[in-house]
Amino acid sequence: MKVVVQRVLEATCTVNEKIISKIDKGYLLFVGFTQNDSSDEVKYLAKKIANLRIFEDELGKLNKSILDMDYKILSISQFTLYGDASKGNRPSFTKALDPEKALVLYLELSNILNNEYHIKTLNGAFGEHMDISLINNGPVTILLESKW
Repeated sequence: MKVVVQRVLEATCTVNEKIISKIDKGYLLFVGFTQNDSSDEVKYLAKKIANLRIFEDELGKLNKSILDMDYKILSISQFTLYGDASKGNRPSFTKALDPEKALVLYLELSNILNNEYHIKTLNGAFGEHMDISLINNGPVTILLESKW
């Protein structure tokens, strides 16, 4: 499982020219799953996302988490995080998890962030073509990966 965490001033997900999800300050997550990912990876990275300290404290140090700030999350499913272009110029996506299984884990991540960590988490449209706009704050972008 891979998650690209971007600290944003705002982020929007549009499908068919209609805004379906929008947040102000918080995180924009791009979330990808690979074969053998399970609830264990989701729980591990949900905890990491919730506690990641990439907001400034009163001294300007990256010392506060999204829990401290009461901001929101926009979570976008992105199987292309598992694109492999090592053999040629056209990426292979064979390492990406099957869409039906990925959807279950994607929704589980949002549910954990919403219900266990009480972080308002909005989703994109799984499996749809989405236009994502954002204003990256910093810029601050962190790549998280499950360790197994």
